[in-house]
Amino acid sequence: MTAAPRASWTIPVADGPVSAVADRLVALVVAAAAVVLTWKLAGVAPDRRGHGTHEQFGMAPCGWPEVYGIPCPTCGCTTASAQLVHGDVVGAFVTQPFGAAVAALGLMAGAHALGCLLRGRSFVDALVRLPFWRLVAGMFALFWGAWGYKYWTWTA
Repeated sequence: MTAAPRASWTIPVADGPVSAVADRLVALVVAAAAVVLTWKLAGVAPDRRGHGTHEQFGMAPCGWPEVYGIPCPTCGCTTASAQLVHGDVVGAFVTQPFGAAVAALGLMAGAHALGCLLRGRSFVDALVRLPFWRLVAGMFALFWGAWGYKYWTWTA
């Protein structure tokens, strides 16, 4: 009887591209960051305006609308992230597609990191197998496209 082949993203931590300690540390940091950020976002109410949720964390209101009359490039990212954490997936992407995508990727990375920690699998191996430059190019295009979308739908 032969063992079923394993998917490339589930290799044991000992077979990973870095030491097991480094792999565990990276996975722990990613999982902890995802848990903390999810907890913080769950504790705020998404602003109904589609921007300004960051003010609930004690941050100053964005100056772009007052100075330039347009939204800043990341306008609505915190609001979209909070909406996603609160379960309003469609509303998050309507509010700010880039912010919703970053939040979704963060949640997925945190869940995968936690799974790797619990199952003794390499988290770093999964990271190095990602098509990094394609992801960067895609996120860059989404960033600028989302800013254009936010500008188009902007109401102060």
